[in-house]
Amino acid sequence: METSAEIVKTDILTPDDIRRLIDEFYAEVRRDDLLGPVFAARIPAGHWPEHLDTMTRFWTAALLGQAAGYRGNPGAKHLYLPIEKAHFTRWLALFGQTVDALFAGENVAEMKVRTLRMGEMFQAKIASARANGGLSVL
Repeated sequence: METSAEIVKTDILTPDDIRRLIDEFYAEVRRDDLLGPVFAARIPAGHWPEHLDTMTRFWTAALLGQAAGYRGNPGAKHLYLPIEKAHFTRWLALFGQTVDALFAGENVAEMKVRTLRMGEMFQAKIASARANGGLSVL
């Protein structure tokens, strides 16, 4: 009887690891019935490579503490999107599934905590802006 080799998952340790995660995750997002249309409305097909590069630079700096040339304000980018709690819940679920399918380790756990905190912060700022007549709180 043949046995298949068990796949050993490693932690997220390099920018290449982050890029692999970003590519896989956003491929899932683009196929998702709830999230896909939101992204499709904001990121034209030809601009996906730029978005994936930006997300890779963001997470390389945020998780690995490596200078990656990220410049931006992620909160401001999300403030006026037509998104609700269900979108954040789905985003976090897909992210957790993707990262767990590819990696295991301390940085995986840290990244999941950070995504949860960012989601909570974005939701609070979006709610506040909506309650203030659309005025940005960022």
